[in-house]
Amino acid sequence: MKFPAPVIRLFALFLILGMTAPAFAETIDELYPQVKDFFPQADRFGEIEGKPPAAAVYQGRRLLGYAYLTNDVLRIPAYSGHPINTLVGFDTRGRIVGLRIVEHQEPILVVGISEERLHRFVSQYTDKSVFDHVVIGAGAEGDVVIDTISGASITVMVENATLMRSARRVAESRDLTPPPPAPVTVASATTGKPEPAADKATAPASKPEKSVPPAAVTRAKPPASASPPTAKKNSARSIQDEPIWKGVWRNSTFKIVVLVTGLAFLTLVLIFQDWLAKRPRLLVYVRDGYLIYTVVFIGWYSLAQLSVVNVLTFAQAAMHNFQWEGFLIDPMLFILWSFVAVTLLLWGRGVYCGWLCPFGALQELTQQLARRFGIKQMEFSEMVHERLWALKYIILLGLFGVSLQSLAQAERLAEIEPFKTAITMRFQREWGYVVFAAGLILVSAINRKFYCKYLCPLGAALTIPGKFRIFDWLRRHRECGRPCQVCAVECEVQAIRKNGEINANECHYCLDCQVTYWNDQKCPPEVERRKRRERSGRAREMVRGMEQVVGSSGLFDQGQADGDTYPVRGPK
Repeated sequence: MKFPAPVIRLFALFLILGMTAPAFAETIDELYPQVKDFFPQADRFGEIEGKPPAAAVYQGRRLLGYAYLTNDVLRIPAYSGHPINTLVGFDTRGRIVGLRIVEHQEPILVVGISEERLHRFVSQYTDKSVFDHVVIGAGAEGDVVIDTISGASITVMVENATLMRSARRVAESRDLTPPPPAPVTVASATTGKPEPAADKATAPASKPEKSVPPAAVTRAKPPASASPPTAKKNSARSIQDEPIWKGVWRNSTFKIVVLVTGLAFLTLVLIFQDWLAKRPRLLVYVRDGYLIYTVVFIGWYSLAQLSVVNVLTFAQAAMHNFQWEGFLIDPMLFILWSFVAVTLLLWGRGVYCGWLCPFGALQELTQQLARRFGIKQMEFSEMVHERLWALKYIILLGLFGVSLQSLAQAERLAEIEPFKTAITMRFQREWGYVVFAAGLILVSAINRKFYCKYLCPLGAALTIPGKFRIFDWLRRHRECGRPCQVCAVECEVQAIRKNGEINANECHYCLDCQVTYWNDQKCPPEVERRKRRERSGRAREMVRGMEQVVGSSGLFDQGQADGDTYPVRGPK
């Protein structure tokens, strides 16, 4: 069927007009209706336009303020490696009238922080000036301080920097200026009431200048929206413009020093592990003390619990847009991950799982406490054990597959890790999560590190690079497993096979087998060596006794030859 030429031309004309016609852009209130709550008196919202992009808000013809999205102005990677997109509104005086987080992939915000706590944190910015120097937790004189969210300090710092820096950029681009500083007042010598201080440069020369006592000069306290003096303003501007991770590292000096000291001490323990294994009582004190340090300082105080979410985030960053800034944002995690990367190549995954994991340390201390109370321990058979420890690898593969589609969904499923509940949030969470974490800890009281052995996806992830370790520091005898089974029976994490080989993928580097290795009262090869030494020692004692009797040459001395000691009978 043929179409007439005029019809074809008309159709082509309409097609061209449709392609070239300007698209009607949606206004910000159509895209994000929440902005209406920021400006309840507004009757008209503009389009997101300009540089940096923002939308003007009007009441009739009167400009009320501006609204914008932080992702359109400034993107700072947060804990997840992705920025937090926030809708912000401020009036023509630069006063923040409202904000709302509209998009994020933060694990602690996806599952962990309630909407009420998040709203309470966000509401602190209301009535603050975009020109204020807002800090989290504590600040210097002139700073505006707001409270943090427990367990989400890094996320909060990133959100604060993103919000305040972007708001200042938008305000300055729209020719908004900070209010002038508060005037200096001088107490009057006659009335005692504060009066504006006279400028020395403009004071009449004929009038003698009266000296004013230093105590009489006072500076009015600046309001919350007042900007600091010029010098301080420039200093604040330079601090605001620097990468956020530098400020975080600067504020975490104490934590960094204590962590680095602890890691240096652990390095010495690993290097001199043979010397410690020969002194089992000292090793017990060292190990138990370090486990307490790991739970209290690394875990509950510093919140430096590594997670499989970190692994998934790193994999996403490596495949898409890798930036070191996203990983430097938390100095404790960065230093700990760097140390773990080195130990994976030298010792394998056992160093982290056995010494540096706060939840693992909590399980082990719980099991030691249970044994002190005489609670009977339970272990699975070798066949059941080998089937169960495959579960953590299946969990890891499932989480990784989900993360390829949606990292946020993978973070929700990563709640199989009780780390956030037990360590990051210190059990201050919904009862379901608390019951799950507490149940795993109770199970570890009768089965050593049950979660670590069978369910932990982080341990499974660390096994993969651990296969490339350079050295094998754990000593074994030729007789281990052939036929000796002492270490295999005593290993409570069941990381020693029947043939005496240590399974580095499952070893937690507790050094118990090394204590047995050097124990000449328990290890059969060492017992045999000790007995040989004792037999050779007795033989040497007998030889010394004979030498005292017959002489070192093996012949009787002259006195004995003359019959003084051993008379010789003559012939009959």
